[in-house]
Amino acid sequence: MNSIHDMGGMDGFGPVVREDDEPVFHYPWEGRVYALTRVVKPWLRGRRLPGFRFVLESIPPADYLRMSYYERWFHMVVTRLLAGGLVAGSEVETGKPDPDEASPALLPPEDGSLGFALLDLEVQARFAPGDRVRVRNLNPRGHNRLPRYVKGRLGTVVEDYGVYALQDSDEHGQLPLDDPQHVYSVRFEGRELWGDRSGARDAVYVDLWEEYLGPA
Repeated sequence: MNSIHDMGGMDGFGPVVREDDEPVFHYPWEGRVYALTRVVKPWLRGRRLPGFRFVLESIPPADYLRMSYYERWFHMVVTRLLAGGLVAGSEVETGKPDPDEASPALLPPEDGSLGFALLDLEVQARFAPGDRVRVRNLNPRGHNRLPRYVKGRLGTVVEDYGVYALQDSDEHGQLPLDDPQHVYSVRFEGRELWGDRSGARDAVYVDLWEEYLGPA
């Protein structure tokens, strides 16, 4: 999905302010929001509802920029709970359970996902270190891990990390393309990405699934 969340390579948002000794949570409610995302996770399994990344990436740009990090997460949790029928709108408004609403049931987790870790699988690699590649211009409705600022750009493969399951997901958080493939570190010259504004020796390394790459 192309949206404001994909801010890599963009400018005009002012300086990045580094906070010394930054706490994990700036306010107690942020910690509660994080805990809430962990607590509700088992209740969300097995239900067809918007994926958490899809919800975050669907926030209107003006709201996304206005909201803090954990405000977005709270919006995501509430949206998914409502979509899954786990809470009622009245319960969100009042913060209290509605005795007239049926209690949701825990559903068994779905099987079949290959997970996130390095896979011990033999999969033929399409590219090798030193190969020149061009990033595909993919624009799916769901979530993927392809930064917008490298789409269509030329780069050089510098390392093959091995085989991982592609983590692209549809708007329901499912992984229809959960297929094993190689992940590469690809070097992009700064001037390939940003033209003469970049220094002659600048470069960016981006880790990309094979699905995102084509031969140069």
